[in-house]
Amino acid sequence: MPRRACAILASTAWLASCAQPAQQPPPPERPAPPLSQELAEAGFAAYQRVCAECHETGTKGAPLTGRPEDWAGRSRLWQAVLFKHAEQGYLGMPARGGDDELTDREVQAAAEYMLAVTQP
Repeated sequence: MPRRACAILASTAWLASCAQPAQQPPPPERPAPPLSQELAEAGFAAYQRVCAECHETGTKGAPLTGRPEDWAGRSRLWQAVLFKHAEQGYLGMPARGGDDELTDREVQAAAEYMLAVTQP
């Protein structure tokens, strides 16, 4: 009997070594591009209509769009802070760039546009 038990144990161990390894979870999906075409167009339109006046010229100390060094000291939480400032205003910048008719979506799209241009 001990011989038979050894043979069974050896066979079991051999079969176990042939088993497939546990499957690894699939890798996370690649993140979507920062801006969809629709959001980029809406953001650019809102930016041109409301934001560009100051962010293209530096009026009232506004950091220039497309110049990362102008934004460097602002915040490590730049995206979240940018959205909040765009909606509520900050220093010399009025809420929604001074256009109360700008929708939440347009404000976010304009902020996303500025972020994509400045920090690609």
